[in-house]
Amino acid sequence: MIDHLSLQVADVAVSAAFYDSVLRPLGGHRLVELGDGAVVAFGADRPVLWLVPAVGGGEVREVHLAFSAPDRAAVDAFHAAAAAAGAEVLHAPRVWSEYHPAYYAAFVRDPDGVSIEAVCNLPE
Repeated sequence: MIDHLSLQVADVAVSAAFYDSVLRPLGGHRLVELGDGAVVAFGADRPVLWLVPAVGGGEVREVHLAFSAPDRAAVDAFHAAAAAAGAEVLHAPRVWSEYHPAYYAAFVRDPDGVSIEAVCNLPE
């Protein structure tokens, strides 16, 4: 249902480097760079997640993004990459049976405080 999503970030280069590392285990990579890296977009085969410079100031609102992982090993690799990149780990990988019996996910915060998750919905 979602075609793409744009996040306003404080520093596109810092956020892009973070997403380079955490999306790689999930099959995502940079697909677009505009204006010498002023805008960067990620995806597997088309741009889905766009990082753009923050404008207008204002109060920050909580955002949560969940990325689909092909298997549990990819969730573990996402978690390891995020921790290595200095992300705040909200929840290490585990089964979240309150969502459903096969819901395996890890949760971290990106450099702008966005809650991001990698989730595999497949049984072991």
